[in-house]
Amino acid sequence: MDVTKPETPSALSGEYLSAVSRYRLRIGPMRKFGLPLLLLFAASLAPAVSGASARALPPAANASKANAALLPSDFSGWQAAAPPTTLKDAAQADPANAAALKEYGFTDGSLAAYQRNGETLTVKALRFGDASGAYGTYTYYRHDGWPREEIGTGATSDHNRVLFWIGNVCVDATFSHISTMSGAELRDLASAIPIPAGNKSLAPPILGNLPQKDMDPQTTHYALGPAGYAGSGGVLPPALVGFDRGAETATATYKLRSGPATLTVINYPTPQIAAAQAKAIADYLRAGNTPQHPFTKPLLDSNPTVLEVRRSGPLVALISGDPIQDEGRKLLASVHFDADMSPIPGGGDTDVQKTVKLFIGIITLVVVMFVAALMLALFLGGGRALYRFVRGKPISTVYDEEFTSLDLRE
Repeated sequence: MDVTKPETPSALSGEYLSAVSRYRLRIGPMRKFGLPLLLLFAASLAPAVSGASARALPPAANASKANAALLPSDFSGWQAAAPPTTLKDAAQADPANAAALKEYGFTDGSLAAYQRNGETLTVKALRFGDASGAYGTYTYYRHDGWPREEIGTGATSDHNRVLFWIGNVCVDATFSHISTMSGAELRDLASAIPIPAGNKSLAPPILGNLPQKDMDPQTTHYALGPAGYAGSGGVLPPALVGFDRGAETATATYKLRSGPATLTVINYPTPQIAAAQAKAIADYLRAGNTPQHPFTKPLLDSNPTVLEVRRSGPLVALISGDPIQDEGRKLLASVHFDADMSPIPGGGDTDVQKTVKLFIGIITLVVVMFVAALMLALFLGGGRALYRFVRGKPISTVYDEEFTSLDLRE
């Protein structure tokens, strides 16, 4: 006689344990193979993320020393003969170029004389309100044609003299005798110079509007005022640029097939100011060289047919030099307003770009791990479903009929 009894927890315990065992058996292969595969994917991408993180750290390391002395007492075997002299104003730092230093935002500086084995090294470090002033001063002192060096953010040399800039500091170093190790020694010095964090270390955004193709990065010049613009070989008369209306300029030389060309880009606070100044510059060029408005030497040396002005938003661009008209116009047309921050030509990534790369690396890692987990689940689940289908069973265990039968006899 069959007797049906209510299912109690004790009666269901065997079935429950059996189901749990089957569940463990089902996820066992995934646990055994899936987790190691996921860890393998994570390990393969970890170097990229850690590399992006490491690239973003050095500026912060220098920034942590922001309150340290501008020049160290010793580095790479060089010993200061006396405590560094503090430069409190631009006239003390460089009397001949004090006006330009003031335009670039000079705040203070330091002058030190180092000695080592009978040799001498004079170092003058000039600090500015932000990186724009340091970069502008570097381009002001650097002459076109000086070779590039790998020191700080940007560097150049002329025999025993080496110029470089890093953060908001421009450094002018003169050796009594240059050697093959001088560059490495100055790199040690650059790592000891305190630089600020945040926006003060950002490059001037106007530099991103200079087209990179055919440009000689060692000919770029950045100016914030008439003294800096004229002193670095500006093409236009400084009064015509409109520095009193908040203008800033960037110039560079381009090696075009038909001849060298100079591109001048002027950034104004508003498009309305830019439109007014563009008209004034165009009128000046159309009038030609006259006693009332004489041309500058760069304009006199230029091909008259190539002189042209173009405006894009708050930017005004001028082409000069000796290319043919068609090539000059193509270069001029490549200048367009872009509000995004851009790196310095020939320089490294900014702090903002390094941080963005770090986050992109993290997001990429997460997405790849998710896709890997999804593919792994489809592979293992699909394989089990195919195995059940080949055996003639439903592809899902949901349709499996399972029941408990109690064969009780009197």
